[in-house]
Amino acid sequence: MLLVMDIGNTNIKTGLFKDGELKNSWRFATNLKRTADEYGIQMESFFNHLNISTSDIKGILISSVIPSINYTVEHMCRLYFKKAKVKLVSCGLNLGLDIKYDYPEALGTDRICNAVAAYNIYGGPCIVVDFGTATNFSVISRTGEFLGGVICPGIMVSADALTDKAAMLHKVEYVKPEKIVCSNTKDAVQAGVINGYVGQVDYIIRKIEQEIQEEFKVVATGGFSSMITSETDCIDVVDPTLTLKGLAKIYEMNR
Repeated sequence: MLLVMDIGNTNIKTGLFKDGELKNSWRFATNLKRTADEYGIQMESFFNHLNISTSDIKGILISSVIPSINYTVEHMCRLYFKKAKVKLVSCGLNLGLDIKYDYPEALGTDRICNAVAAYNIYGGPCIVVDFGTATNFSVISRTGEFLGGVICPGIMVSADALTDKAAMLHKVEYVKPEKIVCSNTKDAVQAGVINGYVGQVDYIIRKIEQEIQEEFKVVATGGFSSMITSETDCIDVVDPTLTLKGLAKIYEMNR
């Protein structure tokens, strides 16, 4: 079996693949203060719950946007998954894409995984919109070139900045109110956050298509993908496990 891990700023998303098929996935909070053993004990508890032995894992592939945590997670993998070969995603691997980034080594490995998965599953040209701590737009050409993209503050980052800086505004639930013109502060903040973000997504996708002069298939992933997709017709597909699928594909291409 293959274990893949996507280490993000907020969560670590994990998937188990058998014969190329995703069998289980789960996530837990990213915590820079945890030790390798603390992460290992948590992973063992997931495996025990699934009635799977850690010795069944033959390969582990990790993508990470937090370099400072990589040693801890790699060390955990080698301690608790002794039969597995451990690798990290980098531009040095065979990705099946031509990375047209000014500094490829600075490209987030989560974006690489999303691009690989989207291009192989849905074809090109495509745009991947990943709604995470940041919202990333990644553009892949018809012939498999990673052309670049756009990075915006995520919806929670934007909303937290608003409520942190305005003394009279408080944190709200991320749901869309029935009206755009709201008669109370809570609904007004919700309407601004949700509708404003949908408008941002629509505008950026239209601008990308105008600049590249292509009609793209748009694939969304990440925690807020379903909510934003329900409010726009610019997104064609929602794939919550896109990054994990990209990791599995990269692993197969580099066995």
